[in-house]
Amino acid sequence: MYHAPLKELGFVLHQLIDDGQLEGLPGLAEYSPEFADSVLQEAAKFAEQVLDPINVLGDQEGAKWTPDGVRMPPAFKEAYRQFVAGGWPQLRATQEYGGQGAPTVLGTAVEELWGSANLAFKLCPMLTQAVIEAIHRCGTSRQKDLYLPRLIRGEWTGTMNLTEPQAGSDLGAIRMRAIPEGDSFRLHGQKIFITYGEHDYTPNIIHMVLARIEGAPAGIKGISMFIVPRVLVGADGSLGEPNDVRCVSIEHKLGIHSSPTCVLSYGEKAGAVGYLVGEPNRGLEYMFIMMNAARLSVGLEGYALSERAYQHALAYARERVQGRPAQATAPVRDKPLPIVFHADIKRMLLAMKSQTEAARAVALYGALQLDLGRYHPDAATRAAAQARGDLLIPIIKAWATEMGVQSASLGVQVHGGMGFIEETGAAQYYRDVRITTIYEGTTGIQANDLVGRKVGRDGGTAMGALIADMLEELRREAPSDSAGDRSAALAAVELLKEATAKVLEFTGRGPEHVQAIAVPYLMLSGYAIGAWLMARAQSQAAGRIDEDRGFYSGKLQTTRFFLQHALHEVRAQAAIVTGGGGAVVEADPDLF
Repeated sequence: MYHAPLKELGFVLHQLIDDGQLEGLPGLAEYSPEFADSVLQEAAKFAEQVLDPINVLGDQEGAKWTPDGVRMPPAFKEAYRQFVAGGWPQLRATQEYGGQGAPTVLGTAVEELWGSANLAFKLCPMLTQAVIEAIHRCGTSRQKDLYLPRLIRGEWTGTMNLTEPQAGSDLGAIRMRAIPEGDSFRLHGQKIFITYGEHDYTPNIIHMVLARIEGAPAGIKGISMFIVPRVLVGADGSLGEPNDVRCVSIEHKLGIHSSPTCVLSYGEKAGAVGYLVGEPNRGLEYMFIMMNAARLSVGLEGYALSERAYQHALAYARERVQGRPAQATAPVRDKPLPIVFHADIKRMLLAMKSQTEAARAVALYGALQLDLGRYHPDAATRAAAQARGDLLIPIIKAWATEMGVQSASLGVQVHGGMGFIEETGAAQYYRDVRITTIYEGTTGIQANDLVGRKVGRDGGTAMGALIADMLEELRREAPSDSAGDRSAALAAVELLKEATAKVLEFTGRGPEHVQAIAVPYLMLSGYAIGAWLMARAQSQAAGRIDEDRGFYSGKLQTTRFFLQHALHEVRAQAAIVTGGGGAVVEADPDLF
């Protein structure tokens, strides 16, 4: 049974990253830490009482393809009805079109609860939120008036349509055609791997589709973005005839079985009617608005599943009796004890818990930067915060999901042989989380984005500013009982500084040299930034220990473990980065 970590979320939001900075900012007049707590309490009820109970059912039943459309498990349809009735689709959407206008940092915290309780369900509203953001920022007034209120109310859902059979991550190879016809276009082609591209939650789905207008330039410079509704929409918002788009199949996947991954065929007849978003040939630029929002959301899925796997493993470890722990005291040495007392089980549980807490801290810190970059009244502060948020997006997406895979794998290991048996439930979290390191850009793609666009393009300015802030904070006098751990965090950040200088050096040698060490650099970035925030958490916990001894003692335990182990991870990755990627660059593919 899932229990929403409300105390942990409150600690990160209010103490660790200080969401009080958002109070009173233009556009966030109603926000306060107390408001955030009330929202999270209601979200926890929905996650625990509605989403978690149907998670296993959804894994077993899955989405079903039929000639008449994809059919979702009835329990999922009912959950979506309750999701809409509770106003959850409106949480982060603009107030101008009926949303509640909550900041990204609160939306990220809430989404963690959906991801932990039922990842397959969570993916549908996640993509709809991305569509709302894209239309709001790039659409015409008419498009906003027609689509946004219904998307925000949850009456319709939305998707991102990028991938084609011959064009996976290489969007420059897209072949979907868009033929002008009056004030619209007719689209012809096929898209694959479209999450929630077809379902029966709502009467309409709004697809955001990348395609080429006839005569457009080759490559990424010739891509445009279109709104393509599954059902055509009248001027008054009423639904008309089905559009010429059809789900021809859904994929049979390792996990997230109740999230339909669709193959969509456009234009089998006269052509699917689509409406240009923004200017021609700027579609990839607009799609990145959706992709960046989705990358943050996918990153949180990594630690959301890590949290769920940890809770599941801990419950099992507290009940399973096996062997006699080596450290048992004499009076209980001959008494069987649960495996949670075994040293290796404690090691794995500490790893799971500390990785979850560190990833959560990095993600919510990054989300807060995006809010400051959007709402702060001072232009310089906005620019600096936006640059930092943009820098952190690939780290959050890739590092947090890699941590999720590690934790879910450890969760299976804690169960021993029983973890390999589906009935215990540990395997589902491992299967479900595995996709998070892949979709919305693999770990390698995120790493290339980090070293290329985020570090190389500005000469390391944004990363340098973050490193300087981390070093300045960590060099302040620390409480005596955490000085050793704080030194480990300081050493980790100093290694990140050295590695960043090497990345900039390798950038001058050519892209293949920096890409060869991009993933190790991203991973050490995640560990180092996580260590900084965990050192801050340790100091705060030490100072508040008398307020809640149980919670803060647990915090001291996990921060100590993370800081001691993170430094070793950073050292290993930093050695790879500074050593260069010669062994990779010079490798001959014919010899593999």
